[in-house]
Amino acid sequence: MSDFVSNGWHLYVAAIVIGGLLFCVLVLLGSARHKVIRDAQGNIEQTTGHVWDGDLRELNNPLPRWWVGMFVLTIVFGVGYLVFYPGLGSNQGTLGWSSAGEYRDEVAQAKVAEGKVYARFDGASVEKLAGDAQAHAIGERLFLNNCAACHGSDARGAKGYPNLTDKDWLHGGTPEKIIETITLGRHGQMPPMAAAVGTSEEVRQVANYVLSLSGSAHNSLMAELGRDKFKACAACHGADGKGNQALGAPNLTDKVWLHGWGEAAIVEMVTKGKVNIMPAQKDRLSADQIKVLASYVWGLSNNTTQTATAQDGSARPAGSLPQ
Repeated sequence: MSDFVSNGWHLYVAAIVIGGLLFCVLVLLGSARHKVIRDAQGNIEQTTGHVWDGDLRELNNPLPRWWVGMFVLTIVFGVGYLVFYPGLGSNQGTLGWSSAGEYRDEVAQAKVAEGKVYARFDGASVEKLAGDAQAHAIGERLFLNNCAACHGSDARGAKGYPNLTDKDWLHGGTPEKIIETITLGRHGQMPPMAAAVGTSEEVRQVANYVLSLSGSAHNSLMAELGRDKFKACAACHGADGKGNQALGAPNLTDKVWLHGWGEAAIVEMVTKGKVNIMPAQKDRLSADQIKVLASYVWGLSNNTTQTATAQDGSARPAGSLPQ
C-alpha cells in the first residue's frame, strides 16, 4: 500500500500528461499528412492508399480549418496551463497556485467579512443579543445549519436529543453553560447499574420507584420495595432524585424523559447504561458565532416574550424573523 503514496508516482502522472499532449499533436499531424489528390477535372487521383475488396478506397478529406485551429489552440492552452499551474506531477507551476491556498484565501476573506457583521455585537451580553432582531436571525441560521440535524428545526429535539425550548438543562441553562456546551461539547455517560441494584426483579422495583418520583403511573408496591435499592443511583441523581447539573445527571422528579418513558425504558437504561455525545463546535464556529448561537438557544426558553429591536428601530417578537 505504501507504493501508492510514493514520491515516484508524480513522475508517472507527468509522463501520462505529456504523453497525452504529444499524442494529440501526432493525431493532428497524422490527419494532415495524407490528403486526397484530385486532378484538374476534380476527379480523385490519389487516396490514402487503403483499398478493400478491390474497389473500396479510403479517403481522407482535409479537416475544416476552424476545427484544426481550435485543436491547435487547445494544445497551446494545455501547455500554457502546465507552465503556470500544477499539473505535471509534483510541479507547482510558475504561479505557485494550489487549491489549498485558494481555500485559505477564501476563508480569510470570509473571516474579514464576518468580522464586520459580528463587530456590531461586541460587548453585548447573551441576554441582550437574545432580544436583538439581527442577532436572532443570524443565530437561527447558525442553529439550522449546525444544530437542527439533531435537535430539530424547531429545537424541540427527539428521543435521545434534548428539547431546547424548555428549561430542563442537564448541565445548566445559563448563558455561560450554553456557550461551554456548544464550544466543548458534552460526553454524557450512565454506567450499567444492574449489578449494583441486584436481580432483574429488583431492577424493576427501582424503575417503579423512579416513576413514582415524578408522579408517573407505577406499581406502588414495587416502588416501595425499590426505595432502598435506589441508593445505588443516589450518588449521581441525589437522594431526592433531583439530579446533579455538575455531573449532567438528570432530574428524575420531573416528567422530561430524554431516552424514553415507562418501566421498560428505565429497566433498559439501568441494565445497559447509556452514552450520549454532543460534538464540540469550537473547530466549526468562531467565538463570535458561538456567542450569537448561544443567545438564540438561550432565548428559546428564556426570551420568548421579550421584544427584539431591529436596526431600523422597529420592534418585533423575539421569535420572529425580519421580513
